[in-house]
Amino acid sequence: MSDEQRPLGELGEEDLIEQAKTDAVAFGELYARYVTRIYNYVYYRTGNHHDAEDVTARVFQRALQHIPRYHDRGVPFSAWLYRIAHNLVVNWHRDKSRRQVVSLEDISVGALKSEAPEGLTERREEQELLLAAIHNLPDDRQQLIILKFVEHLSNAEVGQIMGRSEGAVKSLYHRTLLALRDEIEKLQRTGPDGSPLRDLLPPLEE
Repeated sequence: MSDEQRPLGELGEEDLIEQAKTDAVAFGELYARYVTRIYNYVYYRTGNHHDAEDVTARVFQRALQHIPRYHDRGVPFSAWLYRIAHNLVVNWHRDKSRRQVVSLEDISVGALKSEAPEGLTERREEQELLLAAIHNLPDDRQQLIILKFVEHLSNAEVGQIMGRSEGAVKSLYHRTLLALRDEIEKLQRTGPDGSPLRDLLPPLEE
C-alpha cells in the first residue's frame, strides 16, 4: 500500500509532512497531532484563552503557508512549530505592549507539578508566589521553564527550539533555578506552613 493509500494516522511524521506539502487533509493530521502542545505553550506565554486560541490559529496558518518550503534539517517538526509560536508570541507582546505575564486567576500549576518534586503543593498562595517569581525572570528563562515543566521536553529538545546547544540549555537551566529561588526568597521568606520556599522548586540536574 502506498503512502497516499494508507490512513493518515498510520503515517510516520516524515511521510506525513511530505504529503502535507500538497494535501490540506494531511496537514490537518499534523494539526491534530500538535495543536494541543502548541496551544499550551502559547497559553502560558499570553495568559488567557482567547489570545492563546488566536495566536495558535496563526501559528498553524503560517505553518500551512510555509510547509511547501519546509526541509528536514535534523530537528523535529515540532521544533519548527515552536519557533513559529515563539516569534508570534513575541510579536503579540510587542503589539499589545504588554509584559509577558500569566494570569494568576485562570492558570493552574498542575502541569508544573507533573515534573516538579513533591514540594510543589496545591495551595493557591504558593501557586501565586511561584508564578509571580517566574514572571520576574527574563523572557528566555520563562520560555525555558515552560518548555521544561509544561511541555516536558528534554534539554536536547529545548535546545533545538531555542537555538542553543544541549550544554548551554543545561547551564541556563541551572542559572534559572537559582534565579527563581532568589526571586521566591525576595517575595516571601517562608511558606504558609513555615517551610522554606526553596523546597517548591525542582532539584538541580546533575
